[in-house]
Amino acid sequence: MNDTLIIISFLAFYFSPVFYQIGIVIKENKQGNKIPLRRLKNILKYSFLILTPLLLGFAALTHTNYLDYEKPITYDKIDQITFENFRGLEFFKKSLYGNKRFAYVVVSMESEIKEDYVVIKSLFHPSRSFVYNSYSNSKELLTHEMYHFKIMELYVRKIKKCISELKNNKKDQIKDIINQKKIEEREFQQQYDYDTFHSYVFSEQKKYEKQIDSLLNLLSEFENPQIKLNE
Repeated sequence: MNDTLIIISFLAFYFSPVFYQIGIVIKENKQGNKIPLRRLKNILKYSFLILTPLLLGFAALTHTNYLDYEKPITYDKIDQITFENFRGLEFFKKSLYGNKRFAYVVVSMESEIKEDYVVIKSLFHPSRSFVYNSYSNSKELLTHEMYHFKIMELYVRKIKKCISELKNNKKDQIKDIINQKKIEEREFQQQYDYDTFHSYVFSEQKKYEKQIDSLLNLLSEFENPQIKLNE
C-alpha cells in the first residue's frame, strides 16, 4: 500500500470520533443545543494530547532507533561493520526504484578545537543507518555503503592536512576549513551515488574505490584523530 495512503487512512480512523461529533454539532446547533460543541472541543483537545507525543516518538525513532541503540563507530573499526550494525528504523520501508537491495548509511564528522591541538574524527551511526534486509549478504552493497564512510574519513584527513599547514592557528580559520570541507564532502558523496547509481554501475564503483583508497593512503599520516597545532 502507498505510504501516503497508509498515513491518510490512519488519520481518518484516528479522527473518526471527531468527524462523527462534528456531524452531531451541526445537527444540534440548528436546534440551539451547545452541549455537543463543548464535547467536540474536549474530544479535539484529548485527541491532540494523545497524538502529539505519538508523533514526536515516531519522529525520534525514525531519526535514531533508540529501541535498538548502538553507539557511533569510529573509522578504525570499519572492517568490523556488517549489515547487522544497520539498526535504523524505516516504518515505511524505502526501496530503490522498487528494488529491495537497498541500504543507506549515516556518517558524520566530529570536531573539537583545543588550545594546542584539534580532534577530528569520522563516525558511522548504526542506529541511524538502514538496510532493507538486515540478513543481506550482498558484499557489493555493503562495500558501497562503507565507501561513504571512507569518503567521510578522507575529508577528515584533508581537514587535518590543511590545519597542519596553517601558520596562524586561529579558531576561526580552523572552523572555516572544517565548514568548507564539509560542503565538499557532501558534494562528493552525492556525486559518488550518482555516478555509481548506488553501486549498480560496477565499473564506476570500482573506479571510485580505487580513487578513494589511493587518496586515503596519501593522507595516511593524518589518520590519528588528534592533530597538534603549530606553535
